[in-house]
Amino acid sequence: MKYSASFKICIFGDAGVGKTSLTYRYITNRFIQNTKSTLGVDIVAKDIQMNGYTIKLQIWDFGGEDRFKVFLPIYARGSSGGIFMYDITSKNSLDNINTWISIFRKNLEGEEKQIPILIVGAKKDLFDLRTVSIENAIDLAMEYNLYDVIECSAKTGEKVEEVFGSITYAMMENLCLI
Repeated sequence: MKYSASFKICIFGDAGVGKTSLTYRYITNRFIQNTKSTLGVDIVAKDIQMNGYTIKLQIWDFGGEDRFKVFLPIYARGSSGGIFMYDITSKNSLDNINTWISIFRKNLEGEEKQIPILIVGAKKDLFDLRTVSIENAIDLAMEYNLYDVIECSAKTGEKVEEVFGSITYAMMENLCLI
């Protein structure tokens, strides 16, 4: 198959925020209740059509445990976009944004430092347990020069397509394809 573009997306954030669930829901349109912790990184791919282009998305689901943080700068190299994920029921997961963004951007050079990064609040279906307002995430997006914030639920599927559509569109804009 001939691709118009191929994009590497790195998903990162604390352990247990829902990175694997989001990725699995997007790839299979299914939800798995009990996922295992990602060891290092899991890589999956999906071919999509957008604005008349055939695009290969390579999604790097990065393990969020502290012992894996040292590998993120290496895995981030060559990324076209990033998704920082937090859990709307865990204020601490959003408070750790500085560490994650710094680690992600560490080895990016030149124009790669300008790649789009999206903040995604996971577990929107648990709104009654919310401890983080979307306004907090929006303020941090502005502070760290991140382009948008989306809340989603891998469990219900709400806004999962929008997350990947948004980051793909931003990456296409970065390459002047649209």
